[in-house]
Amino acid sequence: MLDPLSPIRRLGHGAVERVWRLGFAARFFAAVLTHSGSSFRRLPLTLREIYFSGVLSLLIILVSGLFVGLVLGLQGYEILQRFGSTEALGTLVSLSLTRELGPVLAAIFFASRAGSSVTAEIGLMKATEQLKAMDMMAVDPIARVVAPRFWGGVISMPFLAAIFSAMGVLGGWLIGVVFIGVDDGAYWSQMQASVDFRYDILNGVIKSFVFGVAVSLIAVFEGYDSVPTAEGVSRAITRTVVTSVLTVLALDFVLTSFMFRGA
Repeated sequence: MLDPLSPIRRLGHGAVERVWRLGFAARFFAAVLTHSGSSFRRLPLTLREIYFSGVLSLLIILVSGLFVGLVLGLQGYEILQRFGSTEALGTLVSLSLTRELGPVLAAIFFASRAGSSVTAEIGLMKATEQLKAMDMMAVDPIARVVAPRFWGGVISMPFLAAIFSAMGVLGGWLIGVVFIGVDDGAYWSQMQASVDFRYDILNGVIKSFVFGVAVSLIAVFEGYDSVPTAEGVSRAITRTVVTSVLTVLALDFVLTSFMFRGA
């Protein structure tokens, strides 16, 4: 006989499990912050993770930023041409990138490339019981493994977002000035006159830093909390990418509503 309350029980069980996991993630984040000092004392470890998360992600950031700038320049010129304002192409490209597209898309690409790799690495270390071996040798795995990877992602993210925006501006210049024929001086002068350091550039840096914290925390947490099997690690990688993308988009809305309310 089917239990009529079973769907309600499953719903309640799922809600309790998610609340419990959220609390565990908060405690995990506090532990990472507590052991951050030891990760910086092991500076070679942190530098290696900055290289892994940042430098090795440069290729996808450079190429994607260039093509996003090309598309922005092409679409922006088509729209501005209808209103006779093609000289404002530099303003459209630069503001779109520094305010929104640069931090958001760089964070998504970062989560897809570096975040998934960090989750897989920590998950495989858990599956092969390397983390337990560290505990047996009185080595804290959070201080030795998790904290350097977390800070490597946090430090790398603002630089990757800035490089993405710079490549996007270059792509907009290539398609607008070199190929279409927009005035070169108007492109750069309109950009310089309209982009504000505080409301545009600085807020974009703050966004990218917050995104770096969120994506890096999700990546290391999913790897550390993964089921120590091949299937469990693969599911943790999937959760990292999906959760990171949704979190970045939600945080972008929240940050934008506060940052540009009085702009």
